[in-house]
Amino acid sequence: MTGSLTHFDDEGRSKMVDVGEKSASRRTAVASGIVQVKPETARLIRDQEICKGDVLEIARLAGIMAAKQTASLIPLCHPIRLDSVVIKFEFLDQNSSSDQIEIKIKATVSATDRTGVEMEALTSVSTAGLVIYDMCKSVDREITISNIRLEEKTGGKSGDFRRQE
Repeated sequence: MTGSLTHFDDEGRSKMVDVGEKSASRRTAVASGIVQVKPETARLIRDQEICKGDVLEIARLAGIMAAKQTASLIPLCHPIRLDSVVIKFEFLDQNSSSDQIEIKIKATVSATDRTGVEMEALTSVSTAGLVIYDMCKSVDREITISNIRLEEKTGGKSGDFRRQE
């Protein structure tokens, strides 16, 4: 096995990376994703007329909760005491004649710890998108969740990263 695969030992067995010798530092990560819905579904979400409740607020809460549970969901992730999770939604109505409206989800996660929070930000976005799907599937079976990705991160040994468009 190559030394760059940090989650495997010399015999190729899975292992959790030892961060015990690392010092805590401020870490942030921003992730995003897109949920595509029909225009009528977007209107129902905006006007809070989905029968299950306020879709975006429930998705926000689920995304925050998911970030806090990432180590339980993703094998080999370290439990991290998060300082902050902020989730924002933006309707991207680029073309009113389009048959799909995009809702952009953006999660910003921060912690002071010995390992990064990229997985927490990505888990947050993924879960928020799934909640939008779950709450709206009765009115729109064609919902698509896509483009979940890390936009930027700061802190840690590997340094800062910012996605270039």
